[in-house]
Order: sequence, then C-alpha cells, then structure tokens
Amino acid sequence: MAIISRLDRVMADRKISVNELAARINLSPVNLSRIRTGKIKAIRFSTLEGLCAELECQPGDIFEYLPDED
Repeated sequence: MAIISRLDRVMADRKISVNELAARINLSPVNLSRIRTGKIKAIRFSTLEGLCAELECQPGDIFEYLPDED
C-alpha cells in the first residue's frame, strides 16, 4: 500500500512555487518540499486544510492511494 503525493502536479497546474505556497500557509519551505516529494509519514489536518484552501482543491487531488499489487 502506498500513498503518493501529487502536490507537485497541483502546484504546477496553479503555477505556484514552494516558497510562495509555504508563505501563504505558514509552513517552512523545507516541510512543504517534504510533503511535495512524499518524504513524510504523517500530515496535520490543519496543514492539509491550508493546502486545499490555497490551491482550491480537494485532499484527493493532493494524495493518491495505490494498493499493493499481489
């Protein structure tokens, strides 16, 4: 089972940089980059809510679930 971050794609569609988005949601650019690259174990709902509000999207636009192939 894998949860894949699609934040980079959403950000590209909205033409917004890591630094700009990080400033808008009051998050460090390093932490936002970790979310973008999928190098996280968890995300706070407040952070997810901020991302969705700024990017005008749904959580499912940012993250995708891929089941294991048996």
